[in-house]
Amino acid sequence: MNKVFAGLPVTVFEAMSQLARDNGAINLGQGFPDDPGPEDIRRVAADAVMNGNNQYPSMMGIPELRQAIASHYHHWHGVDLDPMAEVMVTSGATEALTASILAVVEPGDEVIVFQPVYDSYLPIIRQAGGIPKLVRLEPPHWRLTEDALRAVFSPKTKAVIFNNPLNPAAVVYPREDLELLARFCQEFDAIAICDEVWEHVTFDGLQHQPLLGIPGMRDRTIKIGSAGKIFSLTGWKIGFVCAAPPLLRVAAKVHQFLTFTTPPNLQVAVAYGLGKADDYFLQMRQELARSRDRLASGLQNIGFPVIRSQGTYFLTVDLSPLGLNESDEAFCRRIVTEYKVAAIPVSAFYENNPVTSVVRFCFAKTDATIDAALERLSDAVHRR
Repeated sequence: MNKVFAGLPVTVFEAMSQLARDNGAINLGQGFPDDPGPEDIRRVAADAVMNGNNQYPSMMGIPELRQAIASHYHHWHGVDLDPMAEVMVTSGATEALTASILAVVEPGDEVIVFQPVYDSYLPIIRQAGGIPKLVRLEPPHWRLTEDALRAVFSPKTKAVIFNNPLNPAAVVYPREDLELLARFCQEFDAIAICDEVWEHVTFDGLQHQPLLGIPGMRDRTIKIGSAGKIFSLTGWKIGFVCAAPPLLRVAAKVHQFLTFTTPPNLQVAVAYGLGKADDYFLQMRQELARSRDRLASGLQNIGFPVIRSQGTYFLTVDLSPLGLNESDEAFCRRIVTEYKVAAIPVSAFYENNPVTSVVRFCFAKTDATIDAALERLSDAVHRR
C-alpha cells in the first residue's frame, strides 16, 4: 500500500459531517451553501446537455471558457493572459493543485506551506517526493512575517503554496504581505502555486490581489481558481489554472493523466457566468456579508469571541478567553452531540504545533439555518 495515503485519517470535513448526520445536527462545518446556485447559469448548463456537445472536449478546456477566464481576470485583476497558451480548465481546483504540484515538485525539493493548511496539499507534495516546510500562522491576524519566511526559505526551496483568501482563517492578504512573499520567491528562485479559489468572496471593500500580478512574479506563479466557489456551485468541480507557458505546458501533461478533461456542458455554463455584469459579483458579496454579520452578531451575543472574517464562507471564534478547559476539537465534538451544531476545529489544519483554541463556522446558509444554529448554541459557551 502507498504509505503516503494508506495512513491518512478520514478528513475532518467528512468526520464532522458524519457526526452532524449521526446527531441530526445543523452543519456549519463543511463549506457549502444552502442555496442551489444561480438559476440562469444552471439553465445554461441544462441547455448545453440537451443541445450541445457531450463528447470529449479539448483537454485544455473549451475555447469559449478559456477566453472567458482570461477576459474575467483582465477585467477584475488587471492580469493579461493568453487564453490559448496560459489558461487550462481542470476538474476542480483540487485537481488543479495536484497537477500544479506534480508538475513542479521532484524528490528532495522543499515546498513551503502555511499552517493552517488545506488538507490536500501535504499528501500530494509527499507523493511527488517533496519535503514540506511548515510556517505557523497565528490568530487573530494570521499575517506573514519576514522572520517566519527567512526561517524556511533555502537554496532547496522549489515552491511555495499560498492560499489567499485563506481558508479557514478568512484573511484577505494585503499587498505588503504579497510583496514580501514575492521578494523571497525571487531571491530563492521559487515557484508560487497560488490557491485563490476564494478570490471573489471578499468583504468590507477589500479586493483580492493575485500574486501573479505582483512585479517579478508573472513567470513564476501558477494561479488557481474555482468556478464552484465563484458561483456557489461547489459540486460542479470546475477549476482554472493560469500560468506562463513553460509552467502551464507541464501542468497540462499531468492533467492529461489525472482527469484529462472536464464536462463540456458545465464549461459552457461557467463561460457564460464569468461574463456576467459586475452587479452579480458585488451582490453575491453583499448577500454573503449579510449572512456573515448575522452569524457573527448572534455568536457575539451568546458570548463567543469572533475574529473578523474578511473573506471566504467562514468566520472563526477564539475560545481561549472563555476558559473552557477544552481543545477546539473537544469543543466541536461537544457541540455537535449536545447542541446539534457542527463546526470545524482549526487545529485540524495544522500538522504540527497547532493552534488549538479556534473554531470555524460556515455562514453560507439561509437565515433560518443560521438562526436555528444560534438558538441551539445559546448556552454552549457555559460548561455545565
